[in-house]
Amino acid sequence: MNIQAYREYCLAKPGVTEDFPFDEKTLVFKVCGKMFALVDVDFFESVNLKCDPEKALELRASYPGIKPGYHMNKKHWNTVENDGSIEDDFLLQMTDESYDLVVQKLTKKEKALLLGRFQ
Repeated sequence: MNIQAYREYCLAKPGVTEDFPFDEKTLVFKVCGKMFALVDVDFFESVNLKCDPEKALELRASYPGIKPGYHMNKKHWNTVENDGSIEDDFLLQMTDESYDLVVQKLTKKEKALLLGRFQ
């Protein structure tokens, strides 16, 4: 998968925005201002994604291409290598799960805005 296809996939989700809050190469995807995916736009070698802590451990044990989140809270974030060892569909599924985890943690007001705006 290339960065443009991944970017389009993320931006198609309700309420998603993108920006570069850290530097000019780390693209961050957010829903209601909260991060769910981070990528390096120059190389797109990996994606940092939120993950349920128990599932994160299972994924790391099962897939060599999934590691604790680089520069992130290792309990809640995984770094998923984009080296061909993880199928594109699985990467997108993990992206969906990351997005859903963030949406679940939104306040009632934020959820109402998100749902009202995109239904």
